[in-house]
Amino acid sequence: MLLIADSGSTKCDWILYKSEIESPIRIRTKGLNPAILSKKALKKIIYDDVELAKYKELVTSIHFFGAGCGTKKNQKKVDKVLTSFFEKANTTTNEDIMAAVYATTSEPAVVCILGTGSNCCFYDGDSVHLKTPSLGYIVMDEGSGNYFGKELLRAYFYKEMPDEIKFSFEKQFNLNVKNVVKKLYQPSTPNKYLAEFARFLFENKEHPFIEKILIDGMDLFVEKHIMQYNEELKTVPLHFVGSIAFHGKKYIEIALEKRGLKGSNYIRRPIDNLVNHIKTENLH
Repeated sequence: MLLIADSGSTKCDWILYKSEIESPIRIRTKGLNPAILSKKALKKIIYDDVELAKYKELVTSIHFFGAGCGTKKNQKKVDKVLTSFFEKANTTTNEDIMAAVYATTSEPAVVCILGTGSNCCFYDGDSVHLKTPSLGYIVMDEGSGNYFGKELLRAYFYKEMPDEIKFSFEKQFNLNVKNVVKKLYQPSTPNKYLAEFARFLFENKEHPFIEKILIDGMDLFVEKHIMQYNEELKTVPLHFVGSIAFHGKKYIEIALEKRGLKGSNYIRRPIDNLVNHIKTENLH
């Protein structure tokens, strides 16, 4: 049985694939990001899931794509956790940008991720090329869920929010200072906490104050990340993957149009296209 996983920091989509005639089995767990979670925390997520446990003896091959899996050290960390649970399986672990590539294209392209975090690369048809390192949610991640979460919290605590937006924001979230500080600095996944605020943006996107945050954030992502690949984009398409990209397409297109660019594919969840790519590689 083939197991394919696409993991961000917030959630991980798993698909178990047995054969062409049987429907895939879909499972969702919390995200497994080895850059911010200990081996113990990663194990707990997998070992505690009753659905995964049903198939642990049947899985023989695992393809895991995840945020935080860009280094050999973190790839080995995930491999060890997976093989300790799925004892009969061989594992292959790659960073999430490869899942985004496989989900959108088999031809050269610039491919972007906008979810809890953000990233961008050039795929030459064989290998991925990153012009800037991914330094994560504290330093980079413009246009991501956690970036927008930080923007909303700043606006709220600096008293920049219009009253009607402030009222809705307070109603939806616990904004007690002690609670916010605890969530930001004590948990193992502060980027996930920040990204939870992103849904508020899209629920209130018609408000001029919110619209400006979205436009400015996407403009920053295009300028800092996509424009690194300006030369490549003269000859190849531009694709997007992730929930923030999917819901924020309008604002990405505004930023792209300013620079004479246009996006091609906008895919919310890459897992289905990813399955087709890996099935082709493994079962034929």
